[in-house]
Amino acid sequence: MRPGRHRGFGATGVTVDDTDGEGNGGDVSENPNGGGGSGAAGARDCGGTDGPSGWGFETRSIHVGQEPDEATGALTVPIHLATTFVQPAPGEHLGFEYSRTGNPTRAALERCVAGLEGAAHGLAFASGMAAEDAVLRLLRPGDHVVLGADGYGGTYRLIATVYGERGIDWTAVDMTDEQAVAASVGPATRQVWLETPTNPLLTVVDIAAVADVAHAAGAAVVADNTFATPYLQNPLALGADVVLHSATKYLGGHSDVVGGFVALNDGDLAERLAFVQNAAGAVPAPFDCYLLLRGLKTLGVRMDRHCDNAEAVAAFLDGHPAVAEVLYPGLASHPGHDVAVRQMRRGGGMVSAVLDGGEAAAVAAVRATRVFRLAESLGAVESLIEQPATMTHLSVAESPLAVDPGLVRLSVGIETVGDLLADLDQALA
Repeated sequence: MRPGRHRGFGATGVTVDDTDGEGNGGDVSENPNGGGGSGAAGARDCGGTDGPSGWGFETRSIHVGQEPDEATGALTVPIHLATTFVQPAPGEHLGFEYSRTGNPTRAALERCVAGLEGAAHGLAFASGMAAEDAVLRLLRPGDHVVLGADGYGGTYRLIATVYGERGIDWTAVDMTDEQAVAASVGPATRQVWLETPTNPLLTVVDIAAVADVAHAAGAAVVADNTFATPYLQNPLALGADVVLHSATKYLGGHSDVVGGFVALNDGDLAERLAFVQNAAGAVPAPFDCYLLLRGLKTLGVRMDRHCDNAEAVAAFLDGHPAVAEVLYPGLASHPGHDVAVRQMRRGGGMVSAVLDGGEAAAVAAVRATRVFRLAESLGAVESLIEQPATMTHLSVAESPLAVDPGLVRLSVGIETVGDLLADLDQALA
């Protein structure tokens, strides 16, 4: 099968359902400081009045939280490097007091990403792992976490090793099996973690179905939306309680900034996470926030090109004599394709493939590419290739999340598609 556009996905990105920037649930509080500083434990209110009703995704990515500077008229959000802010009276501030607690550049980023996810609240962190850690800090010894048996090795390492040693129980389960998920959720389960599409097998998880099971047991659903981005998928609208991003990837998009993000609608939970954000202090620097805001402005157009190129790469690999299996949600042959059609707008920019020659073939192929660079990470303008078993997923070797050593993962960039296909052709020869 060598399809062009894949069944069920449009040729270009579709505007998100929630186009008024007000979120998909939960009350949005008025904030006279524009979502800025809010005290040591205050959550940023990120929805509400950030633009006229009907603004589309690309318009929001450029304008939400990014009004011209009132003092100078500067079109770009200033990089506020100040670590502290003068107060007119003791305990009385103008929206910001200390940059770990709140910073104007960070506040703009938090409003923008929350608006793209249809969330009432957003919190930025120094990395994706810092964002995950903040959510896990809400747990207590004896609490139980359910995570997918196919997922990012760093998430597994953090839950199983760091928090496992501190009294947090965990279970890895196939998230596509609703009965298995239901059987794994018990009275002590507080959080159910899912990725979709997963890293690196690109398994598609039915967010709404998992949310129904988790909520029936009183557990919260944490959804990692890094691969899909808010341009292609909005987990909060499908029942998730918390959305996570490694902002290092598609949100930044240029391999030049590390960051993380949490988006949610529950005000009480947002206050608790804001307290952790301030108390633990894993916040991004103002310049990092500026770089992420710059990346967000082109997220929509970049994702269109990522998807175009990934579809072509998946079609090229599908049926190639050196390839045993292609994993891409946009292919009709993918086992999760029907779910992807329901909850995603396109198949995304990530493609994985199992090579016929196993580990030796995978190692040879990733060393032979010229346009695809052999490196960890993903989601940037340049194409990357890796062998997860010895790179990003080495930490899950001999665990329930172990990866086939014959698997290669491709982060398909926005280069000329013919060059990408020619590069793969010579590398697989």
